[in-house]
Amino acid sequence: MATDYDTPRKTDEDVDSDSLEELKARRNDKSASSVDVDDFEAAEGMELPGADLSNEELSVRVLPRQADEFTCMSCFLVHHRSQLAGEKNGQPICRDCE
Repeated sequence: MATDYDTPRKTDEDVDSDSLEELKARRNDKSASSVDVDDFEAAEGMELPGADLSNEELSVRVLPRQADEFTCMSCFLVHHRSQLAGEKNGQPICRDCE
């Protein structure tokens, strides 16, 4: 929620003077101004599982593991050696999996 820091702040007296009806009216005014999004329009941009991606190509450059990196044998992610927590059964384990 965005906060406008330039608006004057309410004092304790102002907060106490707000009636329940005023607060309800403000809440209804804010909810009335929200935009209704049709479910069909919202679903247009979504990809369905099993969609045909046979014509798509990936353009990602994969680098081999560097000399200062290791592969955690618990999560199988490649980490920098500063993340090495130790070894379990002779296999390197990262700090997140320790």
